[in-house]
Amino acid sequence: MLVALSMGIGTAAYNSSNNILFIALSLLLACLILSGVLSWLNLMGVVWRLEVTPPLRVGQETIVALELCNRKKFLPTYGLWFNLTARAVETGEEAKAESTVTARGIDVRAMLAKVEEVEARGRLTLRERLDPTAVTRLEWVFKPARRGELRVELEGVGSLFPFGFLKKQIGTEVQTSATVWPAPVEYRRFAVNAARRGESGQRAVRAGSGGDLLALRRYASGDSHRLIHWKASARTQQLLVRQFAAESSAGFSLWLNTDSTVWTRPEQFELLVSFAATLAEDLFRAGRLEAVSLNNEPSSQVRRVRDLELFLDQLALVQPVETPYQGSRPPYPVNAGTDRRALLSRKNLLTFAPDGARGIIAYVDGQKMASA
Repeated sequence: MLVALSMGIGTAAYNSSNNILFIALSLLLACLILSGVLSWLNLMGVVWRLEVTPPLRVGQETIVALELCNRKKFLPTYGLWFNLTARAVETGEEAKAESTVTARGIDVRAMLAKVEEVEARGRLTLRERLDPTAVTRLEWVFKPARRGELRVELEGVGSLFPFGFLKKQIGTEVQTSATVWPAPVEYRRFAVNAARRGESGQRAVRAGSGGDLLALRRYASGDSHRLIHWKASARTQQLLVRQFAAESSAGFSLWLNTDSTVWTRPEQFELLVSFAATLAEDLFRAGRLEAVSLNNEPSSQVRRVRDLELFLDQLALVQPVETPYQGSRPPYPVNAGTDRRALLSRKNLLTFAPDGARGIIAYVDGQKMASA
């Protein structure tokens, strides 16, 4: 509109030789040039960085922080906005590009809805001025819709500064990646006669809820206030909590088998992954998770939080695979009467099997332990 107005006034000024029209034309052109110069000065010297704080869970709010720094020594920065995109990284084969006009059997609305499901968009606005050499932090809150690898990108930085005449926007290549863990699910627990390890009353040298004091550690968010050791905290000038040894009750080994011939329904497979992740976390908190394994991979001992997080990272990226087991039949029990010779030699082996078209059942050596 400004360019069209300038051309109109310029044409009228040259045809009429009116000095007032020439002055108005000069003011319009000067405003356009000044707007561009001030916009360039406004963006110059501003740096930004994306930060995503793990862990990320499906369906739970996640905070993406954008840190801004104005490196200019004299000029402040005003009125910027930032366009952000969180997109799930597809691990399958890339789809061929097809026209919505010539493609057959394609529901365009369904395709667009699918794109919106795996992609979230947001905009952050710098509402206050950013003084020279100052640093600020903007936060974007969204909920991941799918597990797997998530890529957060800063698509562009825009501004209407200074006069609001022209919208200036520049693209960026700033991005960061994070892993989205499966969503926690509700499940039903059943009584199981699991094999105990060791004699009754024996203590294990690992954290748990027994009666013997194992060690003192720093207070972490979520710890019960009843576990605080006040005398030791007063001596060290920091909060310390008591960590007890776990009783040598039954420990479990979790094995997740993702055979594509068994898990044919995508919704049921996603429930399986979420169920396995939830059960692993609950067992770890109770001090009863000893090892985890995925398909034919060797089992990994779970002794600390980092071991559990590595397993959750694997669950975030796992997909159905073909014949992940050795032999003519899957080595998990379909029911309590299934032959156990195909099971691994480890005791208290926790496995999973379909329950109809939607449900999942967790077995421990052929006994039903939980269902989701």
